[in-house]
Amino acid sequence: MRFGILGETRAWHGDGGEAPLGGPARRALLALLLVRPGEVVSTDRLADEIDPAGVLSAHALQSQVSRLRTALGAGAAIERAGAGYRIVVDPDDVDTSRFERLAGEGRAALADGDAGRAVVLLGEALELWRGPALADLPESETARAAAVRLEERRLGAREDRIEAGLRLGEHRTVVPELRELVGRHPLRERLAGLLMRALFAEGGQAEALMVFEATRRHLADELGADPSAELTALHRELLRADPTPSPAAPPAQLTSFVGRADEVAEVAEVLRVARLVTLLGPGGVGKTRLSVEVAGVGGTEGQVCFVELAPLRDGAGLPHALLRALGLRENGLQMDGGAKGPVDRLVAALSDQVLLLVLDNCEHLADEVAGLAARLLTACPRLRVLATSREPLGIIGEYLHPVRPLDEDTAVRLFTERAAAVRRGFTADPEVVRRICAALDDLPLAIELAAARSRTLEIDDLAGRLDDLLAIGARGNRTADERHRTLRSVVAWSWDLLSEPEQRAARRFTVFAGGATAQSALRVCGTDGETLEALADKSLLEVAGGRYRMLETIRAYGAERLDEAGERDSVRRAHAQRLLELVRTADPHLRRAEQLEWLPAVAAEHGDLLAALRWAVAEPAVETAFELLAAAFNYLWIRGASASVAPLAIALLASVGEAVPDGLGEEYATCVLLAGAASATGEAGRQAWQRHRAAAGKALAAAWPGDRSGRYPVVLLLWMMRNAGGPDPQGAFALVSSQRDCPEPWARAAAHYVSGFGHLGRRDPDAAEDAFGQALEGFRTLGDRWGMALALDTLAGTAGARGDRTREVALTDEALVLTERLGALEDSADLLVNRGDHLAGADAAGARTAYANAAALARRAGSSTYLAAALRGLGDIALEEGDLAAAERLYSEALERIDPHWIKSLGPRVRTLIGLGRVAAARSHHTEARKHYRQAAEVADTVGARAPEVLRMLGLSEKAVESVLEAVAADR
Repeated sequence: MRFGILGETRAWHGDGGEAPLGGPARRALLALLLVRPGEVVSTDRLADEIDPAGVLSAHALQSQVSRLRTALGAGAAIERAGAGYRIVVDPDDVDTSRFERLAGEGRAALADGDAGRAVVLLGEALELWRGPALADLPESETARAAAVRLEERRLGAREDRIEAGLRLGEHRTVVPELRELVGRHPLRERLAGLLMRALFAEGGQAEALMVFEATRRHLADELGADPSAELTALHRELLRADPTPSPAAPPAQLTSFVGRADEVAEVAEVLRVARLVTLLGPGGVGKTRLSVEVAGVGGTEGQVCFVELAPLRDGAGLPHALLRALGLRENGLQMDGGAKGPVDRLVAALSDQVLLLVLDNCEHLADEVAGLAARLLTACPRLRVLATSREPLGIIGEYLHPVRPLDEDTAVRLFTERAAAVRRGFTADPEVVRRICAALDDLPLAIELAAARSRTLEIDDLAGRLDDLLAIGARGNRTADERHRTLRSVVAWSWDLLSEPEQRAARRFTVFAGGATAQSALRVCGTDGETLEALADKSLLEVAGGRYRMLETIRAYGAERLDEAGERDSVRRAHAQRLLELVRTADPHLRRAEQLEWLPAVAAEHGDLLAALRWAVAEPAVETAFELLAAAFNYLWIRGASASVAPLAIALLASVGEAVPDGLGEEYATCVLLAGAASATGEAGRQAWQRHRAAAGKALAAAWPGDRSGRYPVVLLLWMMRNAGGPDPQGAFALVSSQRDCPEPWARAAAHYVSGFGHLGRRDPDAAEDAFGQALEGFRTLGDRWGMALALDTLAGTAGARGDRTREVALTDEALVLTERLGALEDSADLLVNRGDHLAGADAAGARTAYANAAALARRAGSSTYLAAALRGLGDIALEEGDLAAAERLYSEALERIDPHWIKSLGPRVRTLIGLGRVAAARSHHTEARKHYRQAAEVADTVGARAPEVLRMLGLSEKAVESVLEAVAADR
């Protein structure tokens, strides 16, 4: 049978028919027995709570029991046990037990980042409710307490379901429900936070802020309390209008969209049913503009991310380009080594997102785009892709939409509008314009280029040059597609109308992969401002956001002219030197208060930095390549973009062998760091990698002897963090610690920070706290927000070791504000895990929230390391609640994701292994428990952390510390 007490008490047979329970006394009796199925309820309590007036006698109760047994038949057994009765049923046959199981599974799915599954499970749980819990026992004390608990769980399940809906982009559907709930529960901060997020997602920032203010007033007036740290942090985030990077929007268009309105609607409609649509056609036919317009009308619900692939030279950079367009780092500020790769990050970040991904200009990377698109579409069910290409991607399920040239009337209208924009009062015989457009095969780009020439040429002169235009095409690549030849002819014709200084500047500008500032263009192209302006006037260059850019079709043609002029090597060298000058200038600013202003400036040059590095490595211009990597290192670290240069760093090391180039010791060490252990394949590769690392360590020690400064102080700290798990961890610590009297202030601050860990290893927490405090002061004086966050995090740990939880949480929150300002998703996730650890002992609900938020943030960023840390925290919660199966699952998943070589993984590894030991011990599997404890001790020993004080710094309980030390003693 199935039983229901979430509403009126009811029972159903296996065939779905309802059992006739009889009057209110019998329903009340069954409800009391079902509050805790299988547990004995005394006859005195049954009598008192069924009839508080005391009229129900023992005989009458026995009679009611007998009648209830008859009503239930063989579906359930009511047994006499001692001085009471119990009902023997499967707990899952009672709606309360089923509700709590489904709600718990839904919450776990939400914590694991599976919002889609969470919505289904929580929906099933909430559908079990038919009214107020235990409605047939209004006067029962036992029922009242159970009903309060169940109603609280119901409200929590509704909150979890709404949370899952928000993660799936369903903010519009949950706002009405949230308004009603907030009105009924004005002091419930989680509901207020959910409503604020939903309103903000709809564009209602002002209303979201009003919800916070109303909640704050309610808390102050009724409880005399302030909003929680979580709600306050959300309020700060809304005030800053969410500083985390957003997906790249389709480029804003400076001109009107002429014609093709029906085609836009058609493609948008196809995207509602097809998950991959490719706009197919020749260059210049208008595929990019059509994709922008489709994205603008909302081909799908959710966000749109536009990815320009034309600057990429090979498929290796494709995943990195998508990460950057999505506003995601390839690794955190602390160079998270735990991610399995950029594609895994993309899958983790997009698995639950409702997103239209526009991939523009795929033809030169068709195979790579096809493979990546297939992987993402398979793993991310709410993702849709709109591609533009000159050839199909060839994926099963791909919908091909051929983009044709404009029809005659639209082509004439486009030419006329564009010509009128550059020449006031433009008029022309429609037949002449029609002849021009027909000669250009009605290709939009060709028409736009030709119309731009009407600024200086009369329409009849323009038409008179058409024969020359076609002749140029005939002398070009005769094997190319006819429309490609026509477009090439148009570009060639426009090019030949330039003066010699304009042609020289235009062909030299083609070395810029991502555009250039005016100053950079002037330097590399060897030209003047007037010439640049003339190129912009003639539509050979575009100007937006203070940067000049060149259309890819024109850039490809100009690059051929650069080769013909024999200038490629000299201009490439000038380009690389200009990039080196830019990153060298930026480097010190990225360690100071002005870092927020300099980061976007350098990020705008990222494509050109990669182009300059590719040239320098291939040339090879060894000195330039090493210097570029070293000067850009701080930027790559902060932006989390080191993975994009790792292949180039590996190739550079291979080209120079194992000898450190003269005068480039620090640069060599930087290259080794950027190459990473990924360069070590096979035994020979691993041995070569060890030799590279040893040589780099010696070179760094020589460059930073302690009494004078090297050139790149950030390399020092990262060297320690990358090598603390290597064969010489103390040497890595000593190298940085020796800089405490160094004249370079950032290096001094980093040295104090590192020396704090040495004090911890020597069991001197007071000295460690002093060192971390000096590091904080040093970074704060410089204005380096990342360094400050790093120091605040360690100070929070020392405060927690002293038992000062209030300071511990406050310092962590201060660090969170800094990482949010830097847009560091991974590092914010790391700090949220720490916050959960700080709260775990006193506020399990707050800790669970922190871990769940950290897991969501880590999944969004595609960070395996910090997702593992969050899962470990959720495992701790499950263990404390006695759910051994869930704890083991969470710990095991965390252990699989942790990078064993990264210093930030040491704490999570130790705590995860200890958690598995505790699970084994709870099951009386003592041999297995000791094995996990010994493994934890071995990991801790990497940094000398067997000391009880350091184990406690990781937030371990006294019992856990004792278990580890006992295992170590037994091992000895």
